[in-house]
Amino acid sequence: MSTHIWEKNYPPEIKWDTEIDAPALPDFFEAQATKHHDRIFLNFMGKEWSYAESRKMVDQIAAGLQENGVKKGVKVGLFLPNTPYSVWFYYGILKAGGTVVNYNPLYTLNELTHQIEDSETDIIVTVDLSLLCDKTDDLLASTRLKKLIICPFDETLPFPKNILFKLFKRKDIAKINWDDDRYIKLDALTYSKHVLEPHDVDPINDVAVLQYTGGTTGRPKGAMLTHQNIYSNAAQVGLWISELIKPNVQTSVVGVLPFFHVFAMTAIMNMGIYHGMRILLQPNFDLEKVLKLVDSEKPDFFAGVPAIYNAMAKHKDIDKYDFSSLQYCISGGAPLPKEVQKRFVEKTGCKWLSEGYGLTESSPVATVNPVREGMKIGTIGLPIPQTVVEILSQDDGVTPMPIGEKGEVCISGPQVMKGYYNKPDETAETIKNGRLHTGDVGFMDEKGYVTLVDRIKDLILVRGYNVYPSQVEDAIYKHPSVEETIVAGVPDEERGETVWAWVKPREGRSLSADDLKTFLKEHVSPIELPRKIIIRDEPLPKTNVGKLSRKMLLEEEGIKKPV
Repeated sequence: MSTHIWEKNYPPEIKWDTEIDAPALPDFFEAQATKHHDRIFLNFMGKEWSYAESRKMVDQIAAGLQENGVKKGVKVGLFLPNTPYSVWFYYGILKAGGTVVNYNPLYTLNELTHQIEDSETDIIVTVDLSLLCDKTDDLLASTRLKKLIICPFDETLPFPKNILFKLFKRKDIAKINWDDDRYIKLDALTYSKHVLEPHDVDPINDVAVLQYTGGTTGRPKGAMLTHQNIYSNAAQVGLWISELIKPNVQTSVVGVLPFFHVFAMTAIMNMGIYHGMRILLQPNFDLEKVLKLVDSEKPDFFAGVPAIYNAMAKHKDIDKYDFSSLQYCISGGAPLPKEVQKRFVEKTGCKWLSEGYGLTESSPVATVNPVREGMKIGTIGLPIPQTVVEILSQDDGVTPMPIGEKGEVCISGPQVMKGYYNKPDETAETIKNGRLHTGDVGFMDEKGYVTLVDRIKDLILVRGYNVYPSQVEDAIYKHPSVEETIVAGVPDEERGETVWAWVKPREGRSLSADDLKTFLKEHVSPIELPRKIIIRDEPLPKTNVGKLSRKMLLEEEGIKKPV
């Protein structure tokens, strides 16, 4: 007998209470690589690797990592753009017994230092590009890091791009001090004579990935995602699109979102493996290249953030590109404005652009609109299999709200994290009675569709990347002429949200927006750098207890946060 209202409105081919296994992730990858061994797994800028070739690479990397001290409990960081190394090392680390820690290459040294120390990362994997190695060199000298594994970027490129890269991009290749034994070449791992030692995995309790997030408040924390959490979410998303998968026919998905972000990790990489897909990897979002990729490679699926769909729909030559192969597009990472959804559908002819919702703490997907009939534009869809979404009172956090009434969105299911790493108090504030309290306000309709109304969290989502206002504010406060500041996200058609800062200078000090921007370039990443700085002579708004109020400021300015 149905106990949840959304079950009555589920797509007919999916059962909400479908059983979901809990394998160790290396076992999951090995099973899928064996099953689909002849299929192309990764396509990176035209160069391809099969599932069998990738399985062999994962095994070699795992053995080499064990020889370099990776075992259960050892944290290994991935400091990479999207490349085949992102996938191979992800599974190689897990197979060796280690825990993956995902790092955003755009982070500043201060942010990276905090994450390294907080997560207790001992080894970082990166590619031999100066843009990345310049940072990792500094981190090796100033943090607990013990080793850097350096992978050759050009070896992932097809001929003749690999040759041209060496010839014309020489200045972009880092100069590595290979005499320092803390630097390890990829070859030292893949040609290791070490015999891979198996290890026991408890999928329900063992942490596979530390994924950093701001949580509800404060500085980024490591969400402990277990093998069960991650596999379950890949399976849940995989089940959701199962009606689009034909037996013995390989489908493909565009991998332009960064795999160090939890949305891409699940909805592209792991879900792609779940269905034996070909993943069309891109190192970053380049609009022209992505449009050409869709036109030439004829992918079946596309996962993106609203800013990407908006950019494609607004391209002046969008009519010249063929989108007819796309069976389904999913949008996540930020609210999808109705106008963006409408424009994308009108311009591309791909009417199945569906919004989903989740957060790092739920691995991340919790709700999605149906892939075909039943899509309700403006909602975040229905709870996915084995997931319970409850709307609870904001006053007591316990009382269920009636249908149509606003409350806090709370989630329970096999994809909900184990907790925050080494932060029991923050974990207890976020997970109560088995429910993940999201900090988001929404309501559920009579069919089980959820609509978000407001966000309790002050997190800013810029092109799907998390920006934490408190961190930008901390950087602004480093300027000697600043008295007080408030940083907030402002709706932006192209970026989803953009960062604005309101600043009151100290009395008797002069300060210009341009001078402050120049100062901040040394303290925050490009994504975090405020696009607009407003210098105010009058004090910034405060609550009746004297706290600076972001909400009051936005109301003063007539700015509504996206919902």
